[in-house]
Amino acid sequence: MDQLYLDHLRTVVLRTDRSLADTGFDALVIQAGIPPTQFLDDQDYPFKVNPHFKAWVPIVDNPRCLLVHRPGAKPQVLFYQPNDYWHKPADLPREPWTDAVELIAMADPAKADAAWTHLGRVAFIGPSVSFTDAPASSVNNPDLLARLHYDRAVKTPYELECMRRASALGARGHRAACAAFRAGASEYQAHMSYLAACTLREEEMPYNNIVAYNENAAVLHYQHLERKAPDSLRSFLIDAGAQFRGYASDITRTYAASPGRFADLVDAMNRAQLQLCDEIVAGHDYREVHLSAHRILGDVMHEMGIIRVPGEEALERGVTSVFFPHGIGHLLGLQVHDVGGVMGDVKGHERHRPEGHPYLRLTRVLEPGVVVTVEPGIYFIDSLLAAAHENEKRAFIEWSVVDELKPYGGIRIEDNVVATASKPENMTRDAFARLAA
Repeated sequence: MDQLYLDHLRTVVLRTDRSLADTGFDALVIQAGIPPTQFLDDQDYPFKVNPHFKAWVPIVDNPRCLLVHRPGAKPQVLFYQPNDYWHKPADLPREPWTDAVELIAMADPAKADAAWTHLGRVAFIGPSVSFTDAPASSVNNPDLLARLHYDRAVKTPYELECMRRASALGARGHRAACAAFRAGASEYQAHMSYLAACTLREEEMPYNNIVAYNENAAVLHYQHLERKAPDSLRSFLIDAGAQFRGYASDITRTYAASPGRFADLVDAMNRAQLQLCDEIVAGHDYREVHLSAHRILGDVMHEMGIIRVPGEEALERGVTSVFFPHGIGHLLGLQVHDVGGVMGDVKGHERHRPEGHPYLRLTRVLEPGVVVTVEPGIYFIDSLLAAAHENEKRAFIEWSVVDELKPYGGIRIEDNVVATASKPENMTRDAFARLAA
């Protein structure tokens, strides 16, 4: 990891120096971020580090730190260490990676500008309230951000290794949560089993876990955790990841409580998802992966008796969107929904989504080293079904089968996949396989 990090930092420096030169800046200052304070209170919300900051250094739990970069010089990290007896100040990192930067303890961020006032035209990235004295055009400059965001899609070997380790943590959590479900635990108990297996606090997760039983699985971003298990456990959908050095995994699995049509549908979805993962190869337009998902899922639903037409016709008539309303996936890395997904070039020109598919988060042509999620879903959502029942789509849906499957909520299966020039690397399946070995 130490050598991978050094190589990664060199890549970040090269990309940044090029972007600074293209936008007319002489130096860059990135703030780690400041957690907002709750309204009418003195308590802060959980801290989430600025992704631009953690791209440089694996410091994810100490707000108000600053990174100062001038091309040709060693990056400086002003590490926040206040004189504070209310909270324990963070310890200065001592890991081997710190040799690559100049690490300086900083007690008062108000005096930090001495580190960059002599560096010429400086760009600032972070909360604008942190740089009130800087020219507005220098704070989160959109041309600079566009270049940095576009480059960030292609991961370095260090980043890929961090994401493999995040996948390993996530797989452990998923196995524990599934065991809790099988033992009759509640959503809340399954969630707590997940955290314990990952040895992560809730605020250290890359996003809020989705832990949904039965009909709750039809809510795409279901946000509650029932404390009591339902009388009848039919299905379990869990969308949960983990982080390693600030890099995320994002994994979804769906389980049936017993054999039957829904269990058969889960098996069919798993096969379809693996087929889609094979499409994550360099040179492939991700928009085509999304449309391919609709055709494949349409065929699955046709074979399972849910719809009356095969996949291609179901896509053309908009029937598949009744059951699969979101995009097939997104970029993954420093953020769960990583930036730059619809960018066509470093200037930020947009690559448009296919007509009728407004929620697709990724429209780029895949390159080696790009990490994406592949997450097809089939859901039985009351509002979408009601709308389809009132329009021309009604004739293409087998409503008796829909009524049978609605109590199960829905299915999503999600892997994290690295695009390559040949066979894609499926980090998620690899992590589960290592657990089973």
